[in-house]
Amino acid sequence: MKKPYVFISDFDGTLSTKDFYQIIMDEYLGDEGKRLFEDWKAGKYMDKDFLNKIYSSINRNEEEIMEDIMRIQLDDGANDFIDHVKTSGGEFVIASAGTSYYIERLLEKYQIRDVKVYSNPGVYKDRGIHLQIDPSDKYYSKRYGIDKAKIVEEYKKKYQKVFYAGDSQPDVAACKIADIAFAKSKLIDLLESEGVPCIPVLTYQDIEDYLRKEGVLY
Repeated sequence: MKKPYVFISDFDGTLSTKDFYQIIMDEYLGDEGKRLFEDWKAGKYMDKDFLNKIYSSINRNEEEIMEDIMRIQLDDGANDFIDHVKTSGGEFVIASAGTSYYIERLLEKYQIRDVKVYSNPGVYKDRGIHLQIDPSDKYYSKRYGIDKAKIVEEYKKKYQKVFYAGDSQPDVAACKIADIAFAKSKLIDLLESEGVPCIPVLTYQDIEDYLRKEGVLY
């Protein structure tokens, strides 16, 4: 028998207020970061390769990088929302094309527990974070490192409903097969351009309000 529902969320720019790669580019990479960004947008890098170049170029020791990570803010309503999902009989899951290196440390900081994280593994070495992506992983994506749509498909086998929240291109395929998609920022236009229905939101409070009206949260 399928469980009631799962809420799957992107991390950077969705659960958090700003992408970690953007923080690194803005603070440490200068013109080199701008060049990498332009090359990525021009299609010279896969997303996972672009992020690996950004993360591995930080040029700070691990303690300093940890200080940068600890400055990342979560959406004001994120903690309460996750708690309410759990107390309402659902499960909360994170699917990110970033890296679990900083996600897991931030979850610990914000005391968010019992949340499954699907993301690209990363390790600290040579004054940066290096992605360690396994092409044989069942959720592998050549472009992003992790295929969020495959994760949604897996959870649809176990749950009556799958809700998904994201903010950018790596979330599009997952939104197409989720039962209800909540979209922030650039994702709203991306989904609308493909005729994919979504609920536009600004914050997790907006999502909470919607799900309470639908009787999902109580």
